[in-house]
Amino acid sequence: MNANTVASTIIAGNYTNDELNSIQEAIKYAKSRLGKNRIRSLMLGDSVYFTSTKTGRTVNGTVNKIAQKYVTVRTIEGLWKVPANMLNLIEE
Repeated sequence: MNANTVASTIIAGNYTNDELNSIQEAIKYAKSRLGKNRIRSLMLGDSVYFTSTKTGRTVNGTVNKIAQKYVTVRTIEGLWKVPANMLNLIEE
């Protein structure tokens, strides 16, 4: 089952508020787990990219600092504090 099928099923379904809250919590947990796994895979100096929510464009940079949920990425434009689950490694 892909993400579009899941989204369509949720939209078309007749779920109660409790069921929708349960779905929301499951999604939050999955995103948190993705972020933690990404943080474990990153090292200082890694080349990464992400899509900026402010400008909508792809930004490249290097990992400058790794915290619990956010990673500081040094780019041409300066430092960005990015959620770990938004980062993608650039394969060299």
